[in-house]
Amino acid sequence: MLKNIPSILTPDLLKILMEMGHSDELVIADGNFPRNAHPERVVRLDGHGIPEILDAILRFLPLDSYVEHPTILMAVMDGDPYVPEIWEEYRRIAAKYEPDGAREEAIDRFAFYERARKAYAVVTTGETALYANIILKKGVVKE
Repeated sequence: MLKNIPSILTPDLLKILMEMGHSDELVIADGNFPRNAHPERVVRLDGHGIPEILDAILRFLPLDSYVEHPTILMAVMDGDPYVPEIWEEYRRIAAKYEPDGAREEAIDRFAFYERARKAYAVVTTGETALYANIILKKGVVKE
């Protein structure tokens, strides 16, 4: 046991976060995310929602300050009237840890899947909100 590490961050996930280098990407996937969009490294956090996982990860993982959009969201499909309310929660969480907030960009579903396949790792969750998938680009620690 270690102190002050959120219990939601499993040993496997902590190892992945430590292994990641500058500009590596981490996908946090909702419960509907397709298996064929996964890279080789997968951490399962079934039963947990993305906001609580995102909050725990962003305590330790810096977002890339050298790119315009270090946070990537899956855009709502054309013609779908759904508004992803969870995105506002992501912005609130990022604002707690990042001076410039999430600085996100939403990209097409299939472009998101392709980018996810190339990510360093994916965290699968039990998140039920639609369009809740998020990719984080790791930055550098400047302190």
